[in-house]
Amino acid sequence: MRTIRLTDTSLIVHWFSEIEGLIKTVAKGALRPKSPFAGKLDLFFSGEIEVVMSRKSDLHTLREVSISDWRQGLRRSYPTTLMAGYFCQLVEAGLEPHHADEGVYDLLRRGLDFLDREDGSLRALYHFEKQFAQALGISDGGGDAEGMLREHLGALPASRRMIVESLRIEKD
Repeated sequence: MRTIRLTDTSLIVHWFSEIEGLIKTVAKGALRPKSPFAGKLDLFFSGEIEVVMSRKSDLHTLREVSISDWRQGLRRSYPTTLMAGYFCQLVEAGLEPHHADEGVYDLLRRGLDFLDREDGSLRALYHFEKQFAQALGISDGGGDAEGMLREHLGALPASRRMIVESLRIEKD
């Protein structure tokens, strides 16, 4: 979901796991040329990870990664990539660390899979927000999902405004 440089050779990688929920791992040596993680730690990939859970902190050690879905189509347009990032930001804002939620996991997977095949659109954005609000239990499926999410989360990620603007420019 997100990567942050920790040292010259290591990364902190944020994951959303079906079993563990939101977790943070350190990928030691990931930026070295001959690292076993080379080419495997990018945004929006799906696969299996092996993690050594820390007893002292919420930063765990990434041991192994096996990618099953590269989702290369997400990079075909800026609005589509931005929307995929927004979906991940919403999930991070809406869930607590280590809170596994099968419905939200499935929603994010379906959202990213859709964007892998189709260009991002306002309809896709609104649909994801509506489904996410329902999964959080703050909406019954009707009404203003954007407003409900904004109220529940305090604010929506800033990238939402950029997505809406870029999609409107493309449409014109």
